[in-house]
Amino acid sequence: MDHKTLSGLKPSDYAAAADGFRAVSDMASKAKERIDIQIIKAMQKANEGEAADAAQTQLRKLSRNFHYTEVECGLISGILNAFSAEITVPRKNLIEALEEAADLGFTVLPNGNVTYPAGGKSEMTGEKYPGGTAVGNNGFLSPSGNPALSGPDANGLRAGPNSELRLPNPQAVKAQDIADRIAHALREAGDIDREYSEALKKLKAAPGLEVNTKTWADVAYDVDTVSSAANDYIENVIPLDKSPADRKDWWDGLSSEERAEYRIAFPEIIGNLDGVPSAVRDDANRENIRLLIAQLEGQPDEVSKEKLEGLKGIQAKLNSGSQPPMFLLGVGLEGNGRAIVAFGNPDTSKNVSAYVPGLGTKLDGEFANGTVKRAFDTAKGAQQIDPSSSAIVWLGYDAPQAIDVMTAGDAERGAPAYNSFLGGISATNDHADPHVTAIGHSYGSRLVGAATQEPGGIPGADDIVLVGSPGVGVDKAEDLGVGKEHVWVGAAENDIVTKLPSKNEATAGTMGFLGGGPLGAYLLGDIADQGDDDIWFGKDPASEAFGANRFQTLPGPELAQPEAPDVLKSEITLEAHSNYFTPEEGKDRVSAGNIAAIVAGQPGYVTREVPR
Repeated sequence: MDHKTLSGLKPSDYAAAADGFRAVSDMASKAKERIDIQIIKAMQKANEGEAADAAQTQLRKLSRNFHYTEVECGLISGILNAFSAEITVPRKNLIEALEEAADLGFTVLPNGNVTYPAGGKSEMTGEKYPGGTAVGNNGFLSPSGNPALSGPDANGLRAGPNSELRLPNPQAVKAQDIADRIAHALREAGDIDREYSEALKKLKAAPGLEVNTKTWADVAYDVDTVSSAANDYIENVIPLDKSPADRKDWWDGLSSEERAEYRIAFPEIIGNLDGVPSAVRDDANRENIRLLIAQLEGQPDEVSKEKLEGLKGIQAKLNSGSQPPMFLLGVGLEGNGRAIVAFGNPDTSKNVSAYVPGLGTKLDGEFANGTVKRAFDTAKGAQQIDPSSSAIVWLGYDAPQAIDVMTAGDAERGAPAYNSFLGGISATNDHADPHVTAIGHSYGSRLVGAATQEPGGIPGADDIVLVGSPGVGVDKAEDLGVGKEHVWVGAAENDIVTKLPSKNEATAGTMGFLGGGPLGAYLLGDIADQGDDDIWFGKDPASEAFGANRFQTLPGPELAQPEAPDVLKSEITLEAHSNYFTPEEGKDRVSAGNIAAIVAGQPGYVTREVPR
């Protein structure tokens, strides 16, 4: 790219083209919505038979086509807007350099070099020093390969910006500075132009007229292409390194067109950005989950298959129209998978809870069909007490899958992300002071404990609920930062996780059995000291010494005591450990009801239990 091309380029033209593609995207979106909400539903009510079924099939196909058009045009709009914004900077720098050259009477050659006139005065001859030509250094050329002057009296001197030598003609250094600025601007503009040109060339529709799995896989590739091409733009315009409150201010300051652009062009970012309103995150993630499913379709490895099953399970629930309504506040494939699901809008609800699951949790079918239901049950129970309640399950970290459960590493690594999420909830909630409850189950309680020890504690937390806890890393409820009267503990009588031995107890006699872990220690009976209040991660939260409120739970199924020598072959049931949130028959309606009352901000409804 030469300086005439760059200076003549109009970024506003690309922004206008982006607006055109945005308008097409919006029209496609409205057409899809009309087909889905008005036409198909009307036909379902009014028509039956093969002809009606065939017509509805074609309409759904048309709806998918419109959706595809909406997304692809949105991507093109986003990339054109990003190009317009990025190219503005080097163009501005170039024009400033050209204007300065003109003011000084310099000439800018087509290749960007700058000629300057004779100037100064030789004390020996009384004549002006000759003029010359400064060759710009774009940052990649070494000074020795960048002669700054051509002329009879140059004497091989260099006038680069870092040179200690200065040419006698005072115009030389000024010309060199201008030439370097032009070279830098042209190099930067050329890089931007190539990157975005290549990205646009890749935005090609998959062959055929049918929008299918292959088509969406192509869309997923297009999204990655746009994100990669616009990486610098994203870092410059989206406050990724700011606090959730700052991001909320940024979002509020955008125009509706800018919000639509970011949501469609960068759904994986906006959908997971703490501080963006929940409804917007949900909208972006409903798009993103479709793209993630397309990425995993047909992948042969077991990890991809598990994540695909989890994503499809979540998508099925999103499409089911659950009540309370479901919001997808986060989703991703990193680590063991990420998913944040709410029931009830966290931004409009006065009461909001965020539950952290524990050992073995990952983005798979069990998470979609089991763990997510715990949040649903909590939301439903809380809304029966106060309709303005929302419950969230937060899988924003890599929960331990096996031996890692014996260390606090996963919890401590996940704690900052949990606090960021709740900071976002506090920023976007409509109420001045929403009632926020942090809930940790099993190893998730250790993460909640770690989150309380981060600077400032858990943002906005009013109550903390710990169920099935192996300890939280502190010895007293008052150390959790919300006041001991606002710390609640559920520990079922037959939940062995709440009775794990301390690390000192587990060490004795168990190093050679089941890897020396806490479960092995339990099986060997290393909890003979029933008066000891220490368990695996510190003081037992259900103990009198810890000082929290213990609420009633059902005891749960008893653990069958295996008989030697078949202890290694016996199955270990943790059913009592998994019932706390479930009000169904045979589970734990007492615990579920108590958790719902705490979430709804009604501690008077909680039935208490004597601490251990």
